[in-house]
Amino acid sequence: MNRLERGQLSRRERQILEILYRLGQGTAKEVQEDLPDPPSYSAVRALLATLEGKEMVRHSKEGRRYVYKPAITPKRAKRTALNNLLQTFFEGKPENLVASLLDPSDQQLTKKEIDKIRSLIDRK
Repeated sequence: MNRLERGQLSRRERQILEILYRLGQGTAKEVQEDLPDPPSYSAVRALLATLEGKEMVRHSKEGRRYVYKPAITPKRAKRTALNNLLQTFFEGKPENLVASLLDPSDQQLTKKEIDKIRSLIDRK
């Protein structure tokens, strides 16, 4: 079980993974440019090295620069993040999550969004 599966990534580490998923791959400079309130270049490189040590990203060398890619699929990362969310806030029960989404005092879903959710449930 990796650190993502145990919910042990920092906010910045999750942000970097999100950027790499969106870009497909990226250099430390590209990641830094895409981060909100970006830390220094050397801090981004250190975070990428940390993520590599946690087996969340890997790199290849292109000339003098390192190009980083996620080491796990987006589907696996989403499944893991959702499971962490379920365990933390919804007693591990998907029905509690869905009930929360449908609670009008918490969410203001449109009819179109509700119909889409119904359609997804009907297909399963």
